[in-house]
Amino acid sequence: MKNNDIAISIEQQFGEIINIILQHKSNASRAVNEELLLTAWHVGGYVSAKLKSEEWGSKVVSQLSEYIRSQRPDIKGYSKRNIYNMVMFYDEYSSETFIATIRQYLNTEFVQPKTAQIEASDHKQKIPVIVQPKTAQFVQPAIGQMPKILELTSLTNHIEILCRCKSDEERLFYILYANKEHLVKRELQRCISNQTYAGLLGSKDNMSKGLLERYPNAPVMFKDTLFVDFLNLPKKHSETKLKNGLIEHMKQFILELGKDFIFMDQEYRLNIGTSTFKADLLFFHRGLQALVAVELKKTKFHPRDLGQLEFYLEALDRDVKRSNENPSIGIILCPEADRIVVEYAMSRSMSPTMIAEYKRILIPQERMQQQLNEFCNLFLNRD
Repeated sequence: MKNNDIAISIEQQFGEIINIILQHKSNASRAVNEELLLTAWHVGGYVSAKLKSEEWGSKVVSQLSEYIRSQRPDIKGYSKRNIYNMVMFYDEYSSETFIATIRQYLNTEFVQPKTAQIEASDHKQKIPVIVQPKTAQFVQPAIGQMPKILELTSLTNHIEILCRCKSDEERLFYILYANKEHLVKRELQRCISNQTYAGLLGSKDNMSKGLLERYPNAPVMFKDTLFVDFLNLPKKHSETKLKNGLIEHMKQFILELGKDFIFMDQEYRLNIGTSTFKADLLFFHRGLQALVAVELKKTKFHPRDLGQLEFYLEALDRDVKRSNENPSIGIILCPEADRIVVEYAMSRSMSPTMIAEYKRILIPQERMQQQLNEFCNLFLNRD
């Protein structure tokens, strides 16, 4: 074996060790999160019972907070407000309506968080495969027990969801979405503010037949409205200003798109014949294993925009896409789109394309609850 081959082999083995370390760190974080949730659940349940029986009042809760602070100053996080948040956490998530909602949408067995048991290695990528021996119901049988679904995100995120989301369906969505996208509190706040729930679960007339056929999960992976309030765009702006702003604030933009997007390049050059064309923004979607071209428009959607995008997708598939990747996807991002015109344009398009609108400021939208089943199925069936 040559020295270079030996070095590569050693590096691969080192990579396996790093993966083992990261897996155990993940398991530790998950265990800590579960204990924090159970603590809040049991404290909240205890105080809730006292309040409902009128044995305690608001004054007693204040006294409890002060008692914890004076007797055990090392125990943090039990202010009066936090204790009431724990009561809310218990009351809302132990309710029959919330349990019924979980059963309605997630009524199949769900694999619990993976353990650290290492059974085998992926022979291609040399990555340890972590196996889980048992499955369990997503909801535990008794109402008084904490539903397993709550372990999917942090207590901080749960409080944000409980305070800002009114329906059980919406709360269920954001618990799953926070887990899927690994959202921290600040990121979750933005997703709730910009109505990600409505944006992902709304009508999908903006997607071509080609996109829906090749990527059946696209409706619950791509939003039809993106908010770019972080750009502070004036009402009249150029495509260049829009593009430069998105590049400058790429982290926020990717949060809008979804964390599976990886930014590759701007004005990506496509050499076709003797001509050169440029795709505004090029991404790679890790989940779909596909290139995603985003074309920016400063004016209302016009059907001719679709022809240009399809041309770019053909070039990407012929000259850029790798053999192990899926067909490229195209997104036209414009400030306005006539829904009827979009429907006509999409009806015969067999290329995987979609039209999305961008809004300069956060605009309240009607909260839609349809297609939640699709999102839950995607969550349950993910790798």
